[in-house]
Amino acid sequence: MEVLRRSSVFAAEVMEVFDRSPTDKELVSQAKALCRDYINSRLIRVGVSWSKPECNAPVPGGKLAEVSTILLRLGDELEYIRPNVYRNIARQLNISLHSETVVTDAFLAVAAQIFTAGITWGKVVSLYAVAAGLAVDCVRHAQPAMVHTIVDCLGEFVRKTLVTWLKRRGGWADITKCVVNTDPSLRSHWLVAAVCSFGHFLKAIFFVLLPER
Repeated sequence: MEVLRRSSVFAAEVMEVFDRSPTDKELVSQAKALCRDYINSRLIRVGVSWSKPECNAPVPGGKLAEVSTILLRLGDELEYIRPNVYRNIARQLNISLHSETVVTDAFLAVAAQIFTAGITWGKVVSLYAVAAGLAVDCVRHAQPAMVHTIVDCLGEFVRKTLVTWLKRRGGWADITKCVVNTDPSLRSHWLVAAVCSFGHFLKAIFFVLLPER
C-alpha cells in the first residue's frame, strides 16, 4: 500500500509541471514515464510479458496521459509506414543484447544520428519507436532488465539533447498540437509525409552503424 501511495504522489508531482514551466529534471522524468508507457504498449501488442516497472515509476495520468496517447498514435503511424525499420532492431544493428554497454552505446549512437539535422516531433516519435523496438528485442531474448537500461538511456539523451528544445515549446504537451483530428484511422497527418523520407534515412543508419558489434 505504501508503494502505491508513493507512486501516486510521484505521478501527481510529475503532472503538476504542466501548469507551469517545467524544469530539466521534470522534463526528463516525464520523458522516461512516456518511454515506459510506450514500451509497455508495444510489449502488449506483440504478446510478450515484462517484469513490473520500478516501484516509484510514475504512470502517465491527466495531461501526461494525453501526451502518451498522442505519442503512441503518432508512433502507430510511423511504424505503419516503415514497419521493418522498427522491428528486429538488434539484428539490424548486429549487436549482442547481453551487454548493457553495447545496448547503451548502440541506442545512443542511433539517437544521435536521428537528430543530426535538427529536432522535430517526428524525430522524437522515431526515437521512442526505436527504444520500444529494442526493448521488445531484449525481452524476447530473455533480457528484460535491459528495458530499464533503455528507459534510463533515453532519459539521459533527452537531458543532454532535447531539454532546451522542449522548454522552448513549453514541454511535452506541445506534441498534442500535432494532431487535430482524433480519428485513429486518419493517416493524413503531416507526420506521414515527414517520415516517409526519414524512414529511408533511419534504415540506412541501422545497416551501417556499429557493423562489428
